[in-house]
Amino acid sequence: MDQPPKLVTDLLMPGREGGYAKGYETRELILRTALHILIEEGYRAMSMRRVAYACGMRLGNLTYHYPTREDLVRELLNAVISSYEVEFAAIVHAPGVPPDERLARVCGLIIEDIGSKKTTRFFPELWALANHDTFVYERMHELYARARAPLVEIIAEMRPDLSESARFDLALFISASMEGLTVFAGFQTPYAERLPAVEQIAIRSFIDIVRSFRAP
Repeated sequence: MDQPPKLVTDLLMPGREGGYAKGYETRELILRTALHILIEEGYRAMSMRRVAYACGMRLGNLTYHYPTREDLVRELLNAVISSYEVEFAAIVHAPGVPPDERLARVCGLIIEDIGSKKTTRFFPELWALANHDTFVYERMHELYARARAPLVEIIAEMRPDLSESARFDLALFISASMEGLTVFAGFQTPYAERLPAVEQIAIRSFIDIVRSFRAP
């Protein structure tokens, strides 16, 4: 199997330990292969044996790096969200850019990413599994808490008068609203071609909501 191509936003590997490049490269290959299988075939197909075969290695070599599938999933999710966090941080801390514009950029990045094959298949697949798997449920909520953090930070700048809970509620609403687009306007969905137009409506609405919100 050819190594899966890198995506614009896909994985950020943890740092190398002790400078051991070969082990680092092997773990990267495993994670990229696992991500590729999950996107193309679904989570149930992403068995340890399947990943090892696709990587061209023995199962024992795979379990040396990731003893269980839970270990593999934990690092895969961490690598995925870490790649987003780098991009979010660059936007959130962009010098001289008003918070309204930074909110628009973060939301634009997320909504445009929803149109990718990876995002349309990766996240809904795991959310569906989370309904029946406590481990995945906990990992997904950890992941989305990290993804909401930039929204909370920008909202705090825009509305310092609001309580912490109100800022969180706004961030949760914005995040949920964007994620809901996945099933309707994500990759190869019925309204995929409408995603750019919906993006403009969503961003304008989010800025207006944050600016005009009054806590009950």
